[in-house]
Amino acid sequence: MKKELRFSPPAVGGSSLLAIFAVLLITIFALLCLSTVQAERRLSDRAAQSVTEYSRADSEAEDIFAQLRSGQTPPQVVKTGEIYRYTCPISQGQVLYVELFRTGKTWEILRWQAMATVQLPEDQTLPLWGQ
Repeated sequence: MKKELRFSPPAVGGSSLLAIFAVLLITIFALLCLSTVQAERRLSDRAAQSVTEYSRADSEAEDIFAQLRSGQTPPQVVKTGEIYRYTCPISQGQVLYVELFRTGKTWEILRWQAMATVQLPEDQTLPLWGQ
C-alpha cells in the first residue's frame, strides 16, 4: 500500500498572532507619542518666544517710565493733564499699553496691560440659534 503524503502548513498558533498584534499596537502607540511630543515642543517654543517678546516690551516700558521719573518726556509718550500714556510693541498683534498718573513727585500706575492690536469689524455678527 502506498502511503498518502499530506502537506500541512506550519501552524501559526494563537500566541504568534497575539505577539504580532502586540507589536502592531506598540508601534501605533509609539507613533502617537512621537506626534504628541512634537506638538508639545512646538507649543513650548511658541510660549518661550511669547515670554521673551513680552519681557523685551516690559523692559522697554520700564526704560520709558524711568525717563519720565527723571523728568524727560520721550516722544512716544502722550500727556493728557497729569496722565501719561504710551505703548510698546510685543508682537505683530499685541502691544503693552501703559497709563501712568502723576501727582507731584509720586507716580501711580493706572494700567500696565498687554492688549491686542487687531480690531474685528463691528458689523460682523455670529449667527445665533433662534434668530
